Amino acid sequence: MTHNLPVTAYALLGLLTFGDELTGYELKQRADVTLRFYWVSPAMSQIYSELARLAGLGLVATVDDGGGTARYRITDEGRETVRTWMSETPAGFPVLKHPVALRLLMGHLTDPATTRAMLEEYVGDLAAARRDLAGVRESLRGRDAPGEAFHHPSLVADWGLSYFDSETRIARRTMRRMAEAASDGSDESSGSDGSGAGSGTEGDAPRP
Repeated sequence: MTHNLPVTAYALLGLLTFGDELTGYELKQRADVTLRFYWVSPAMSQIYSELARLAGLGLVATVDDGGGTARYRITDEGRETVRTWMSETPAGFPVLKHPVALRLLMGHLTDPATTRAMLEEYVGDLAAARRDLAGVRESLRGRDAPGEAFHHPSLVADWGLSYFDSETRIARRTMRRMAEAASDGSDESSGSDGSGAGSGTEGDAPRP
């Protein structure tokens, strides 16, 4: 059976497929250490509204833990719904919304020092995000072998670490190019039309 659900609903169903029952708060915690690195970690209000929808459709069931707190588990129909979604719908191509690249595009409107400071700040932010994700990856050790529950989450974490490394290399390479342009008196930030579009990146697009 197919359901017309938002992607976030499928994501929450997926987070319930690891063999445990979670409260809404625990589901939020799991989303914060997984989804936020490559999707969107929903707010608590959205999690509870989606859980209510999923329960109404019979895709999750509520279990009273004995203390009056509702815990949620995915049902067989919920698991089959996720399988159908994964096998019968295209993944789609990711839409890159990159505020640093957007500002770099318009770098000719400001001084090089401002652009370099932006890139340096970005490298610092990448380092912080990488540390966070590395901690998540480390927490999966011992449960990440093929066939184990967290094998595929570990693959996603490794992908994310590679992405952060790639972005860091690109940002640093861009800063080096700017420094070289400044030393020889040219203006790397401007293309032939003054838009910045005239300078290629020679295949520097992020590749996780």
